[in-house]
Amino acid sequence: MAKPWEIEEALSARTGALLPVRRPGKRGPVPLDDRKCLLGIQFVLCDRINWKHLPPELSFGSGITCWRRFCRWCEAEVWDRFHCLRLSELHALGEMDWSTVCWL
Repeated sequence: MAKPWEIEEALSARTGALLPVRRPGKRGPVPLDDRKCLLGIQFVLCDRINWKHLPPELSFGSGITCWRRFCRWCEAEVWDRFHCLRLSELHALGEMDWSTVCWL
């Protein structure tokens, strides 16, 4: 049984296309993979925990890393584009009840 924060591979690939391109820095550690951050964000939101309580044993990175990435993606309007993508996919499958949609 899938855990609520897990994302299927195909959806992860489509979501990855919505994320801003990161330019590698010259200093500091190698940035955490976007997919791991996305899973960490999903975990925090699904379990309704504080960012600092993200369990390190899940390998999603630190809570502060996921929080920073979440904020960066909010500023880049990633979540709005993701919402529209999912709505259009559900509509194409005939599984969308447009009377219940909340438009942002």
